This record gives sequence, C-alpha cells and structure tokens, in this order.
Amino acid sequence: MDALLLQILNGLDKGSAYALIALGLTLIFGTLGVVNFAHGALFMIGAFCAVTFTKLLTLSHKVVDETRKDFLGNPMEVDVPYIYDWFGQSTGDAMIDWAVPLSILFAVPVMILIGFVMERGLIKHFYKRPHADQILVTFGLAIVMAEIIKYFYGANPIPTPAPAAFAGSFDFGAMLGFDANTIIYPYWRLIYFAFAAIVIGIVFAFLQFTTFGMVVRAGMADRETVGLLGIDIDKRFTIMFGIAAAVAGLAGVMYAPINSPNYNMGMDFLVLSFVVVVVGGMGSLPGAVLAGFLLGILESFASMAFVLDAIPGLNQIIIYLVAIIILLTRPRGLMGRKGVMED
Repeated sequence: MDALLLQILNGLDKGSAYALIALGLTLIFGTLGVVNFAHGALFMIGAFCAVTFTKLLTLSHKVVDETRKDFLGNPMEVDVPYIYDWFGQSTGDAMIDWAVPLSILFAVPVMILIGFVMERGLIKHFYKRPHADQILVTFGLAIVMAEIIKYFYGANPIPTPAPAAFAGSFDFGAMLGFDANTIIYPYWRLIYFAFAAIVIGIVFAFLQFTTFGMVVRAGMADRETVGLLGIDIDKRFTIMFGIAAAVAGLAGVMYAPINSPNYNMGMDFLVLSFVVVVVGGMGSLPGAVLAGFLLGILESFASMAFVLDAIPGLNQIIIYLVAIIILLTRPRGLMGRKGVMED
C-alpha cells in the first residue's frame, strides 16, 4: 500500500506538468485551430524566467567590510546584493530565498508579451494553412528559442532551489497511520501539484463564468457567427494565446526547483504533452487535464522496479502504448469533439 501511494504521488507530480502544458496547447488549438509545437519552448522559457529573476535579485556590488581582514590585515571587499541597499539585509535574504515563487510576478507579463508577439508576428499568418505547415513552422520556432536560451545561459542545467521552508520532505506515512519514514515525499512537489490544481481551476473558472470566457467558448464553437454579432473575436483569441503562453510559463517557473532548467527541457515535455492532448481529445480542455494526470500516474507505475524487471524500458513507452490503445478504440480521444481535425 505504501508503494502504491508513493507512485500515485509521483504520478500526480508528473501529471501536473503534463496537464498544465497540455491545457495551454489545447487552449491555442481550440481557439485558433493552430497546432503549436513551440509550446514546450514556452514552458522552458518560463523556467528560465525563474533563473533570470533569481540572478536579478542577487546582482551585487563591491563594498569594503572593515570587520573582515585579508592575510595582510587590510579590509576585504565583499559582494553585497543591491537588494540589501533597497530593502535591508533580512528582507533581501527572504526575497532571494523565495525567488522562485516571486518570479511568477516577473514571468506572467513576460510570457503574455511573448505570446502576443508570437501570435501577431508569426502564428496569425498560418491560421488557414494546413496543420502540417503549422507544425513545421512552430517546431522550427521552438528550436530557435532553445538555441537563443543556450547562447545566453549555456548548455548546462542551472540549479534553481526552492525556498528553504519547502526544502525538506513530508512524512505521509505517519499522517496515514503507517510507520514513520515509510512514505516520504518532497514538499515542493506537493506545492507544485497544488499550484497546478489552482491554475487549472482559475482557467476553467475564467472560461466558464466570465463574459470574456463565454464569448471565447462561443467563438471556439462557431467563430463566424460570433464575428457576425460585431464581436472582435480575433482580438480575444490573441489574448487567449497570451494566456496560454502564461499558463505554460507558470508551469515552467514552478518546475524549476524540481528539474534544473536547461535549454532542451521544452523538447522533453513537448512530445509527451502533445500525446496527452491527442489522448484527451483535440480541442477538449477537460480531456487534456484528465489525460495529463492519467498518463502521469501510469508512467509512474511503469517506473516501479519490479515492473522494469519484468518489462525493461516500459516507463519510456507506456504513454505511447496507452495512446495507441485509446486512439484505436476511441479515435477522437477520451473527450474529443466530433469534427476536430477530421477534415
């Protein structure tokens, strides 16, 4: 039972990332009809927003410290972050420690701006082009974005620690009545799952209960009729592209302490997340979220030692096997809509 619970927790952790990225992919496809293969790169850029914000907070200048002497007895020069000058040392240390959560404030406007530029500068020219053209151009854009990040940040992963308050692990076993230290799980992974649930809830509530969201949903169902009512649906869809980019970026920001950001991490998640979208059903937001968590849990169970002993490498292909089975039995995916990508 303890191994079962641990694998479910691992699955929810992976599924949270899959669901967030797949949600953004589905938002873009459902509104604009564009298959965006650059979405994984947006996830990667979000992670580097956390890296950048952390570096900004730690920018420093030299100050002579009279209390510290070198071997000749002269006062030493020490690096003092600028943030100490502005907020004091205790507040500055707290802000540096909480750099990853605080970088959300930095990442949201940056990701929305990137989304607007992508949509207005490139994507809009491919609305009426075949999906194959959309895949090629957005995949090429993803490669360009990855190489830009590699140029400025290097090829090596950059450790981005979580706040010290969440650096430890939570003893699930003791809480559930098992022996102590039976089920230990990192706090930050639990935070990530809770964060993903909140973001997903906000997106669904925004689409379901706001006038803007209702117009967008109507435009997804019948774009021409909404346009005939005098509503600038294209402007709203551009905003939705920015929101989708922000969702992917937030997923990357909070994932940075789990997997040290590197220029290739977007590609690692892109293919898996696209499979999640297809399994859930192209254009179905609930399907994307459901498939994300389902496939995350299945991948976690396939990574167990006794499973790998029986079928080596199963954890690497389980998602694709499940996708094949589901698409053979339900060609539109779990919750796909009739007519989506069937022309």
